[in-house]
Amino acid sequence: MVNKVFATAAEAVADVPDGASLAVGGFGLVGIPSVLIDALLAQGATDLETVSNNCGTDGFGLGLLLEQHRIRRTISSYVGANKEF
Repeated sequence: MVNKVFATAAEAVADVPDGASLAVGGFGLVGIPSVLIDALLAQGATDLETVSNNCGTDGFGLGLLLEQHRIRRTISSYVGANKEF
């Protein structure tokens, strides 16, 4: 059996390629994987497609990736108050 437990968030997102499609959990800003989003921002993947309830807010959550133009397309059910979105 493959061990899917990683010691760090950076290790968990290390092999996410450019152009990846990501399903991101949470509702609004509650329950989002903010540590993984920060690690993905540092990792450098771009041209991402996200599926999430929303696209974060200015300066937080998926909003960080959006501000850096790392998200090519997103599928969301709520636009919210993210000015960039």
